[in-house]
Amino acid sequence: QVQLVESGGGLVQPGGSLRLSCAASRSIFSIGAMVWYRQAPGKQRELGASISSGGSTNYADFVKGRFTISRDNAKNTGYLQMNSLKPEDTAVYYCNANLNGRAGCTNYWGQGTQVTVSS
Repeated sequence: QVQLVESGGGLVQPGGSLRLSCAASRSIFSIGAMVWYRQAPGKQRELGASISSGGSTNYADFVKGRFTISRDNAKNTGYLQMNSLKPEDTAVYYCNANLNGRAGCTNYWGQGTQVTVSS
């Protein structure tokens, strides 16, 4: 079974907003730390934001004041709210999380979701 499923990407105009979701399977007991990365064409993957199992957050400079990472433990889902989007935000966005299940604690990647910011 797929353990992490991403959704919410798409095409948005500069200055617009998107909310990305990263949902764990119902077979997962709980989510530990979750991290959002992005990778633009021709560039290496870069860290965007992270949230600990206790809810502590950290942000890279390129998202400060614009993006918010959050989690809903009851839904086994993490979110990345993206506001004031810029063309340079265009990239594939990936979530990564530690998942606690029957097999113990295991690290997983989401499949990636495309975000395109263009007029």
